[in-house]
Amino acid sequence: MQYDTVLIVDHEPQIRRLLRNALRPEIPRVLEAGSGREAIDLAAAEEPGLVILESVLPDMRGVDVCREIRKWSPAWIVVLSAGFSDRDKVRLFAVGADDCVTKPFSTLEFVARIRARRRRLEPHQGPLGTQSLTTGNLAVSLSARTVRRGDESIHLTPIEWNLLRFFLVHADCTLTHNQVLEAIWGSASAARHRSLRTHIANLRRKIERDPMHPKLIITESGVGYRWASDRSPLMPRKPRAARIRHNPKARPERSEKIRSSGAPDGSSTGYEPPAKPLRPSPLF
Repeated sequence: MQYDTVLIVDHEPQIRRLLRNALRPEIPRVLEAGSGREAIDLAAAEEPGLVILESVLPDMRGVDVCREIRKWSPAWIVVLSAGFSDRDKVRLFAVGADDCVTKPFSTLEFVARIRARRRRLEPHQGPLGTQSLTTGNLAVSLSARTVRRGDESIHLTPIEWNLLRFFLVHADCTLTHNQVLEAIWGSASAARHRSLRTHIANLRRKIERDPMHPKLIITESGVGYRWASDRSPLMPRKPRAARIRHNPKARPERSEKIRSSGAPDGSSTGYEPPAKPLRPSPLF
């Protein structure tokens, strides 16, 4: 997902121009679409981090465009309309919209919302952007957006890639369901909890040796997930000093042999204590 790219979808050129001029200082790359089908094609090809979507388009309803894009994209989707009923908003949020803005609106406030959203997303881009990481036989290039297992190239969907990257950035940390949902979709809901489980299962099938017994993406029951690795990419572990094992329970040699007293029939009846008390070993 390209956080420096926004897709504006509106059938009115003047609205697109207004938003383009307002957002260009904040987001360097602005794409435009005048129809629902064009918007879906552009979103699939360019993977924008933000989609601004008009609710009424010439060929499709905005809710249908939103539903289609949300099937594979974690982009933040803002829907514009001249008027929203409560039922309209509930329907849009149910199919994956993140925000609803009523026309007319203040461009200053709108841009402030976008700026705040970008501040939340950009930390996840972090210092790993150009690194290549290896975990076991899994090699991940964050700059090239490629995943390989041995000689095999693994194809990930945009959401699966964002999940993998988020886990790698926070390797060995337990991440709650809501933390993952906020990072990938921008908000948490019951529907997205179910969707998250589906995407995690799909990702495990692609990168785990045994998806039924995962070793990389560990489920922390009732909490969330944890990426298990030999070391965290952000926090390399310091080498540990070798441990020298001592056996404090080692028995010292006795200075006198244990003597047994024989029974009349020749069998052993026990041990006879030494005549003098034993000295404690220097080890104690």
